[in-house]
Amino acid sequence: MTVEIESEYRPTEDEPFMNDRQREYFKNKLLAWKDEILLESKETLANLQEESQNHPDLADRASSETDRSIELRARDRQRKLISKIDAALDRIADGNYGYCEETGEPISLRRLEARPIATLSIEAQEAHERREKVYRDD
Repeated sequence: MTVEIESEYRPTEDEPFMNDRQREYFKNKLLAWKDEILLESKETLANLQEESQNHPDLADRASSETDRSIELRARDRQRKLISKIDAALDRIADGNYGYCEETGEPISLRRLEARPIATLSIEAQEAHERREKVYRDD
């Protein structure tokens, strides 16, 4: 089911949580983000293919390899981000989007606006990070 939303629409706390308009809004936001990442990836691939020339100077070659390595790491992070975006789109489709995976409580609209792939409420995320810190300090 597709719902028409105005381009200036922003979800508010005054409406029912994760109603059709909000789900469509976040779906569009996630799809646009994914398209942007895929476009950047295509541009990177084209740039890397152009850059594959041999550099006679060792310093130029080392610099080029460093740039290439940084770019590939960034693309790997974006690949992982795409899988998180796809998972969020799946949650929208099955009706679980916007709810904390640990508590089942709604994730705030402000958090979803800032991080549309969020799966935990701020409170649950903070508790998760505290637990991680405790185990990391061992």
